[in-house]
Amino acid sequence: MSRSRPALTGRAAILVLVLAALVITLAIPLRAWLSQRAEISALEADVAQARERVDGLRAELKDWDDPAFVVAQARSRLHFVFPGEVGYVVLGEDDRPVAPEATEVTAQDPWYSRLWESTRQADLP
Repeated sequence: MSRSRPALTGRAAILVLVLAALVITLAIPLRAWLSQRAEISALEADVAQARERVDGLRAELKDWDDPAFVVAQARSRLHFVFPGEVGYVVLGEDDRPVAPEATEVTAQDPWYSRLWESTRQADLP
């Protein structure tokens, strides 16, 4: 007499239900933990970027301790001149001061490329 076993016993059904409850219980905190880890990584990148900016600003602040730098900035930004000097401002067609054109020369260019670029810029009207 062979007796057939049911495909799913009561114990197996309870085990499946307990495992499903564990998976559901652990899934939400795991998802929250993963999203928090991603947010922490993004914030760490923001902090690193802010530190780089602070370092750059500190370097710029050191430049302002140099009297020659301060004089150069006063001359270029505020059009200051020393006593006895004559300052000139080039006016455009609308009687407004013309801003000098900025040239883009990268530091990676060899010296002869920079020389040629400065010669070319000087030749422009």
